[in-house]
Amino acid sequence: MPVFKPRNTNRARSLRNEATPAERKLWKYLSKRQVDGRKFSRQMPIGPYYADFLCRELALIIEIDGYSHDMRQSEDATRTQDLIDHGYRIVRFTNDDVLINVEGVVRQIELAIANIPTPNPSRKREGNQ
Repeated sequence: MPVFKPRNTNRARSLRNEATPAERKLWKYLSKRQVDGRKFSRQMPIGPYYADFLCRELALIIEIDGYSHDMRQSEDATRTQDLIDHGYRIVRFTNDDVLINVEGVVRQIELAIANIPTPNPSRKREGNQ
């Protein structure tokens, strides 16, 4: 895994306290291991960035993009590529996606999880020869 500078947990705490309505709504579904039994954390510092939601065991980041992201697409592209280069997978949704169809968003997250290859496949699949 990548080596980053120490985390700014005070900033993360502030971001959690100032969550958008879409982030709060999705958190109701992601908290308490409700999606595929996976643990998600909110506003997790990853190097110089903050992931809206992070499943550490899968290195899966869920991002909820609002109006402010429209104004900084270049910075978001750089951030996304940096995180991908460090082994993270990123799934993005808009605030409207979450607010209008949160169940559909959760289903897309479940599909993203299902499509992540297992790091240690079962040896039983190799067959008997």
